[in-house]
Amino acid sequence: MLYDAYELQRSWLSGASLMANMGAEWLQNPANPLGQTGFGPMIASGLDVFAHASQPRGKPGFGFETAKVDGKDVTVFEEIVLRKPFGQLKRFRKDGVEGQPKLLIVAPMSGHFATLLRGTVERMLPGHDVYITDWRDAKYVSLEDGRFDLDDYIDYVIDFLAHIGPNTHVLAVCQPSVPVYAATCVMNADKHPCRPATLTMMGGPIDTRKAPTAVNTVATQRPLAWFQQNVIATVPFFYPGAGRKVYPGFLQLTGFMAMNLGNHLMSHYKMFTHLVQGDEESADSTKAFYEEYRSVCDMTEEFYIQTIVDVFQQHKLPKGQLLHRGRKVDPGAITDTAILAVEGERDDISGVGQTKAALTISKNLADEKKKYLLAEKVGHYGIFNGRRWREVIAPVMESWIVEHGA
Repeated sequence: MLYDAYELQRSWLSGASLMANMGAEWLQNPANPLGQTGFGPMIASGLDVFAHASQPRGKPGFGFETAKVDGKDVTVFEEIVLRKPFGQLKRFRKDGVEGQPKLLIVAPMSGHFATLLRGTVERMLPGHDVYITDWRDAKYVSLEDGRFDLDDYIDYVIDFLAHIGPNTHVLAVCQPSVPVYAATCVMNADKHPCRPATLTMMGGPIDTRKAPTAVNTVATQRPLAWFQQNVIATVPFFYPGAGRKVYPGFLQLTGFMAMNLGNHLMSHYKMFTHLVQGDEESADSTKAFYEEYRSVCDMTEEFYIQTIVDVFQQHKLPKGQLLHRGRKVDPGAITDTAILAVEGERDDISGVGQTKAALTISKNLADEKKKYLLAEKVGHYGIFNGRRWREVIAPVMESWIVEHGA
């Protein structure tokens, strides 16, 4: 019923968005005398904001066409180099450019598409051979393709690294820090030839007992049955994944919006005032952010529930209790992969100390292969997007890759 009610609302809002957009364009037409009145621009701006906020969104594209390498623009081609039921490995191949350090960016499976990391990819693209995990929306994955849980996530990371080859560097942004760290443990224990050369984790919940945030509190103060009864829904019949139990992306988005409702309302008010003043460039900047932020996807029930239990409620990784396919994930097995932990001083999703904990539990990793960066005045989103990511955090990561590359 929950998913069906959402689809009904989405259908209604789609029509309302179209009508609002038509109204805004009508009022903004120079031939319309109402557009020349004092209230015309205000009504048009209000309709524009509503139309943008209510329109349905699908999966965005990365949109990279060129990258500047050594001062020259080179053509960028998006290639799917490995396909699996719940995700694919995408490479941004640069025409005529070879020999750059290989970088696998592991995107979060937390309600948003991999394009949330567009700014991350854009910054690393000129100097690296960039790959990214492009996770699928679970409502489009048929029940015939089976389950996808935390064990499968770890397997996917290992398979992706094996496909890319030895001496690959890895960047895990937020949620994937735990499964990517676990994959690194397994690959180091096995002396896998394609184990990561470096692992950079940014804003990840390695040990959520450190500086718990509102997100952590929600996960720990409610019993597992509450999540199963209140946030799990069944995919409707008109999607390829009909019948699959999922944590819908629209619920994930609702939760994140509610956490900072005042900020989101203020952003839309500023968008409105920019439109009234004719400052379309500033308004477009806000629109671009929300185009991406509101593009959401579903994750499987089993992956979501296992993450709640193993990561947030029982803290199995830092306790040394996490299992992968019945085998203990041993942080002490990491001896070859150099680890960089990055945290934002103002991160309200993963508190300060949660990612740094990875350095502590990697007890057999030499000190010269461990590094910590606390980005001052940076929130969660700013760790991997924006000016401080580009100018402060990325250069540290690039130096770490050079220092520990082959």
